[in-house]
Amino acid sequence: MLLYLSSQKFGNKTNLLKNWIKEYDNKILLVFNAMDAKGAEKVENNIKEDRKLLEEIGFEVTILDLKEYFDNKEKLKEKFMKYNACCIMGGNVFVLRQAMKYSGLDKLLQEKLTNEDFLYIGYSAGSCVTGKNLKIFEQVDEPKKYYNKNHIFTEGLDFIDYIFIPHYKSDYHKVHLIEEIVKKCKRQNKKYKSVRDGEVIIENIRG
Repeated sequence: MLLYLSSQKFGNKTNLLKNWIKEYDNKILLVFNAMDAKGAEKVENNIKEDRKLLEEIGFEVTILDLKEYFDNKEKLKEKFMKYNACCIMGGNVFVLRQAMKYSGLDKLLQEKLTNEDFLYIGYSAGSCVTGKNLKIFEQVDEPKKYYNKNHIFTEGLDFIDYIFIPHYKSDYHKVHLIEEIVKKCKRQNKKYKSVRDGEVIIENIRG
């Protein structure tokens, strides 16, 4: 799996994505559910913006609403397996994790982990969720019990062995809380990477 992990939107390495499209395919799933708790208008505006940005890179975008698959994981699997790339938008990392869990997307992505041809694009929460544990983000994102469910999941996808900390020293309204997370990681000797808006980390996970 090729991980394209950005702090905000699609960052400064989009030429890599354009080259990936030439070698593989331009069809991509866009998952917006990290935004669900932000309200319908904000969700719609962000989907529109991200679709446009992805199309400018060269992707053919299909919107994927994980809520439609909470009671039908097999249906999601059938759809998901037709694609070789997905993009996970930012928002609330705990809401995103719940949506992944209830729809079964987390398991489908984990099955793709050793597939060298699969592309995972994430930004902000979509990047954070690839770590092992999400608990450290509680001071930035409220760990909402969303979707009328009673569980909050703090385990990440465990694709990377460090904490991805976005919006570091950036124009972000909670940048002071991001700084606190960095300090906490240092105090607790946790492995992390702090990423500024515009920056991207590339991880190539081979089977």
